[in-house]
Amino acid sequence: MTLVAYIRVSSVGQSLEVQRDKMLALGVEPDHIFEEKRSGVDSNRPALKDALRFARKGDTFVITKIDRLARSATDLLNIVGELKNKGVGFKVLDQDIDTSSPAGRAMLQMLAVFAEFETAIRSERQMDGIAKAKQDGTKFGRKPQATEGVVSEIRRMRAEGLLIKDIMRSTGLSKATVYRALGGTNAEETPSV
Repeated sequence: MTLVAYIRVSSVGQSLEVQRDKMLALGVEPDHIFEEKRSGVDSNRPALKDALRFARKGDTFVITKIDRLARSATDLLNIVGELKNKGVGFKVLDQDIDTSSPAGRAMLQMLAVFAEFETAIRSERQMDGIAKAKQDGTKFGRKPQATEGVVSEIRRMRAEGLLIKDIMRSTGLSKATVYRALGGTNAEETPSV
């Protein structure tokens, strides 16, 4: 029986070290640890796909926590179902789940539902926070590069006959920003005087 581990963190700034140490302490061979730094909601997780392909009948697929593998009950149960169909066991270290027993399978399904509920609550809180911030006047997104003064300058340059490319070079702004400042005027034509 081979232990195959999948470890994940959501962002580049986070460390995989704690999860990796747990797997090594469990006896997982270093080359059987598949790791990546990607969001759990990202369906394109190459290391997870590689780990699932690598696992063979009789192996045990190990993770530290359910939320490291999946963010929805459906996703989790699909992955566990795929492993089961291959004859691969499934183990979650921190929640002490092992699907080789009926109790472990039941616990897995309950925790999957709770994990999905927690994700939904977190998302709802985030949306509430964003709505409150907007209500309080917080602006989201990039600050506009073409301020009123810059727009006036762009219009003055265009009225003097400068070509769009020259205005872009002079202001350091993109073609789209220059055209927006001009109110959508067309192409490289010199304005008629």
